[in-house]
Amino acid sequence: MKRVLLATEKPFAADAVIEIEKIAKSSGYELVRLENYKTKDELLNAVKDVDAIIIRSDIVDKEVIEAGKNLKIVVRAGAGYDNIDLNAATEHNVVAMNTPGQNSNAVAELAFGMMIYHARAFFSGKSGSELRGKTIGIHAYGNVGKYVGMIAKGFGMKIYAFDPFVDDALMHADGVIPVKSVEELYKNCQYVSLHIPANEKTKKSINKDLMMLMPKNAVLVNTARKEVISEVDLLEVMSQRKDFAYLSDIAPDCAAEMTEKFPGRFFFTPKKMGAQTEEANVNAGIAAIKQIIDFFEKGDVRFKVN
Repeated sequence: MKRVLLATEKPFAADAVIEIEKIAKSSGYELVRLENYKTKDELLNAVKDVDAIIIRSDIVDKEVIEAGKNLKIVVRAGAGYDNIDLNAATEHNVVAMNTPGQNSNAVAELAFGMMIYHARAFFSGKSGSELRGKTIGIHAYGNVGKYVGMIAKGFGMKIYAFDPFVDDALMHADGVIPVKSVEELYKNCQYVSLHIPANEKTKKSINKDLMMLMPKNAVLVNTARKEVISEVDLLEVMSQRKDFAYLSDIAPDCAAEMTEKFPGRFFFTPKKMGAQTEEANVNAGIAAIKQIIDFFEKGDVRFKVN
């Protein structure tokens, strides 16, 4: 019997765990649960004799992979997978996967929640502005980007997108205007919503040159990763442009300085919470266990990321 470890320092919703366990058992798999753990040693001990792991934001580094002597697959229940050491996984013939699309709507809705909150002066009673008629640029038109476009359409915004990996015809079909360069996107849009992954090419790629291209009353919305922002440049832009605002679902490393210098021009959620909805929680967990079963039973590696 294959053993699947559910290793979640921040546990799934109870309904998600029930469904994961039900699917595992019905397929002849044993689910081992390690929830609310406090030390890495607990994870290292738990991974010793399992065939697969499901994680959320938990770190699966080289030490964890090496401890899993029977480990064949690790699935990150969510879109981002920078918490998995992909090189170590590959070296040890471990397949790494994510579950793309399962939390996309949750992330998109949060992006708009932050935009509305900022546009209406943080619900302070002061006069704010509206989203209708404004321009929004979607930086990466993947699963989340498409949901952002759908919601933006409902708000009556003019929608642009940049993604060299997506056919222009698909964007046109969604009522989205494709642009040929990232510079063109930032130059045309008052709002820019980031949905790029954090990797060697994208880290600190959102720099002063791009931010300064944005038109008056620019709002940069980051529900991707904080690492894609050049924080040194962000501070400089906010110093030079009193009309520039930054909204994110995770506080940057320079949060204290921004709090001191730029009150009323930023918003950060207390923790990264783009996928923190019950629906996304359940969807990602179910997708993860199904992908593990399909991997072992059918050799399915559609969502492999290493």
